Amino acid sequence: MKTNLQIVADHYAASARRDIAGMMAEVSPGVVWTEMAGFPCAGTWIGPDQVVANVFAVLGREWKDYTFSLEQIIDGGEQLVGIGTYSGIYRKTHKPMQARATHVWRLAGGKIVSFEQFTDTLLVAQAMQD
Repeated sequence: MKTNLQIVADHYAASARRDIAGMMAEVSPGVVWTEMAGFPCAGTWIGPDQVVANVFAVLGREWKDYTFSLEQIIDGGEQLVGIGTYSGIYRKTHKPMQARATHVWRLAGGKIVSFEQFTDTLLVAQAMQD
């Protein structure tokens, strides 16, 4: 069985490959996924289908080369924190964006059961404004 650290690291590796199936491979059917208020995908989404439709599909459609560059994962056992930087170009304005971000993960029984994102939404919003 994979460790929680390996599960989160594998999610980030799949994200870097733009592999949605890999990103969702170890996500619980009842995952509670929260994107920060003020972020383009803001809200709390329940289950992998809602996460894919309301987060990853939106980011892929609205941003060019949208990425999260992971710097480190802090392993707290059942809770882990990923720290890094978002970047991308907003398709409608052609403006680039870079914003620091932190992700808080909670795992149980070898599955991701919750995710919460923290980022500088002002930097994201500035790229989205004409």
